[in-house]
Amino acid sequence: MPVDLTLTGHDKDLGGGFRVRRLLPAGQRQAVGPFLFFDHFGPVTVAPGDSHDVRPHPHIGLATVTYLFDGAIMHRDSLGFSQRIEPGAINWMTAGRGIVHSERAPQELKASTYVNHGIQLWAALPREHEEAAPDFVHTPASSIPSLVLGGAQVRVLIGEAFGQRSPVRTFSTTVYLDVQLAAGAVFELPPLAEELALYAVDGPVVVDGEPVAAHTLVVLAPGAAASITAGDPVRLMVIGGDALGGHRFMWWNFVSSRKERIVQASRDWEAQTMGQVPGDAELIALPERRFTSE
Repeated sequence: MPVDLTLTGHDKDLGGGFRVRRLLPAGQRQAVGPFLFFDHFGPVTVAPGDSHDVRPHPHIGLATVTYLFDGAIMHRDSLGFSQRIEPGAINWMTAGRGIVHSERAPQELKASTYVNHGIQLWAALPREHEEAAPDFVHTPASSIPSLVLGGAQVRVLIGEAFGQRSPVRTFSTTVYLDVQLAAGAVFELPPLAEELALYAVDGPVVVDGEPVAAHTLVVLAPGAAASITAGDPVRLMVIGGDALGGHRFMWWNFVSSRKERIVQASRDWEAQTMGQVPGDAELIALPERRFTSE
């Protein structure tokens, strides 16, 4: 059978009534390819006066990958990048040795009612690149390659698939697809990478005869292809890539192959030596319960 593991995730409140469904990390599995964090947020209606802003906070050892289906988010970081994130674009932020960023509602939408809906991923950096220089790259929706395969509209967000290659640069083999499947259509997913999983965003699907509920992450067996169908139109996200190559320690917003590096990052954030988002004096403090290297 191509299905190796099924993850249903759990709901998590990020504050202000903003809830997400977290699929990774999970007790049964830390990562799929480089992806060790998977949040599906929304669809949530944002009304005037609502505050789902994420104040400045730090990261190390990872890259954040933000993708929207609906809505808008304003990204700002300690490198000076300021980017409105909109549906269909890929926004890859390399934390590396350290970066600080915020995610807030765009100023022009604060008096409006709108819907936010999307996926937030973290990709762990390979050990040899964990201390890479921080960076932020915005790839607009118009630059993302797409193709039609029968009843499936496929966007190659990251990596290479079906003869199309995304312009998004990564540190290891990485696959990220957005697939919109028509009712009754069949999508044949080849083994595009060493590790691969698919997520049913908004409806149930059938994977090689096995029913899969909406909001479920299906991890495929290594080297397995999969045949996916759905009775109604559905959206799928495919993630994967090279196996991570060793366990990662995760605490708060920090990821590293070394415990002592997370301890150091905690001290650096407490001392406010990791940088600041220009023009934004707010910040998220370290959790009271601290990480230790023991």
